Amino acid sequence: MISCVSTALKTTTLQSNYDGIRLDIFLADNMSQLTRSAVQKLLDDGRVTLNNAPVRKNHKTSTGEIYTITQDEPNASAVIAQSIRLDVVYEDADIIVVNKPRNFVVHPAPGHPDGTLVNALLYHCGDSLSGIGGVLRPGIVHRIDKDTSGLIIAAKNDRAHLSLSEQLASRTLTREYETIVYGNLKNNKGSIDVPIGRHPTDRKKQKAYNPGLATDKRTSRGVTLRHAVTHYEVISRYDGYTHVLCRLETGRTHQIRVHMSSLGHPIVGDSVYGRKKNDFDLCGQCLHASMLCFIHPTTGEFVKLSATLPDYFLDIISILEKGENSNENK
Repeated sequence: MISCVSTALKTTTLQSNYDGIRLDIFLADNMSQLTRSAVQKLLDDGRVTLNNAPVRKNHKTSTGEIYTITQDEPNASAVIAQSIRLDVVYEDADIIVVNKPRNFVVHPAPGHPDGTLVNALLYHCGDSLSGIGGVLRPGIVHRIDKDTSGLIIAAKNDRAHLSLSEQLASRTLTREYETIVYGNLKNNKGSIDVPIGRHPTDRKKQKAYNPGLATDKRTSRGVTLRHAVTHYEVISRYDGYTHVLCRLETGRTHQIRVHMSSLGHPIVGDSVYGRKKNDFDLCGQCLHASMLCFIHPTTGEFVKLSATLPDYFLDIISILEKGENSNENK
């Protein structure tokens, strides 16, 4: 069993683009892995500084201020290598692409200390994973939800990680998903250009806000809005359901789930942003990352990878094609 060890402190810097926002609110909104109480404890402990001096939690932000946040890194036993089977779609000295099954968490987090994709990658790749993501997320360039299946890429060195991160930012790394949503979409194709921000009362959820609101700005309740665009195209129509292809132009948390719900067509099985009823005996949303395209960080070649639809998805399509779905689900 291999341990991933770090005894150093983790330092993060954040620059404010806003005036007059309480610092604890600003930090909680921009450090999604931390709760508001965790942020306040960091402030109380003097772990947040401005110009090398500790800052109080009721400090009001000013545009251009740069805050330094110091946190303890996980101990040596926090992340271990575990022999977990991986469906490797592509691998070389720089990158590894895995077809992730449903019910598989990407990286350790509260409630999921092990049994994650990161634990499996540490076993499979050994020490050859990028360190940019830190102890808990070695090699992880982007994430997909626990119950979303499909392609995810990890970097084996920092150079590859930086290249892929830049491609994400410049949108030359593209991701396509297939999903089944409730109802029949009005148009065969379209784009959803609606800003997304954290839900004002439920920190675990995201929310689609008024398209007319400016992005990278805060709402009256202190929520930062992020530009978010999803392009969609209908693949097949069924009685009360639609099979849809979605391409991400941006990559916000829960973006496809939030955007499709904002259209009035939530994803089947998504009890967070859709219906509570567990249709088709699903546990989680019917969403599959089916295609991944990027420029190889070493060769410069265009790489296009795909993952066929998993059994759970094909079973739903089979039911819909036979017209066996209940009318109450329309």
